[in-house]
Amino acid sequence: MSMFRRKEREIPGLNTASLPDLIFTVLFFFMIVTHMRKVELKVKYRVPEGTELTKLTKKTTTSYIYIGRPTPALQKKIGTASRIQLNDKLARPDEIGQYIKKERSRMDAADRKKMTVSIKADRSTPMSVINDVKQALRQADALNVSYSATQKAQ
Repeated sequence: MSMFRRKEREIPGLNTASLPDLIFTVLFFFMIVTHMRKVELKVKYRVPEGTELTKLTKKTTTSYIYIGRPTPALQKKIGTASRIQLNDKLARPDEIGQYIKKERSRMDAADRKKMTVSIKADRSTPMSVINDVKQALRQADALNVSYSATQKAQ
C-alpha cells in the first residue's frame, strides 16, 4: 500500500485578474448615485417647526429659495438684514422671475408643469421679505410653493 501515496493538495491562489474591473465598476456606481452639494449657503437659517408636514415627492422638479441673515463672514460687507439666496448668489426679489425662468428651461417639458418652489426661510425672517418673494413668484407664474419646516416636538 505504500505505493499509493496521497499527495498533499494545496488550496489554489485567488485569481485577482478581475479585481480592477470590479473596483472601477463600484467606483462608477458611487459616482452616479452620489449627489454633490450644489449650493453653498451664504445665509443662515433655522428651520421653523410645523405640525402638518408632507414630504416633497419629486425633488428634481423642486427649486429652492433660501432666505435668512447673511453668514458672519458676509455680515461685515452687507449687513445683518435678511437676504434672499438663489443658487449660489444673493439676489433681490426682482431677480426671482429670471431665476424661475432659468430653472424651468433646464427641466423636461413634462416636469415644468410640476415645478415646485421650496422656500427655506429662517424662522425670524420678516414677513415683508416672504411677501416680496411670494409676489415675485406669482409674477413668474410659479404658483406651486412649499415652505420647509421640521416636525414640531410633541
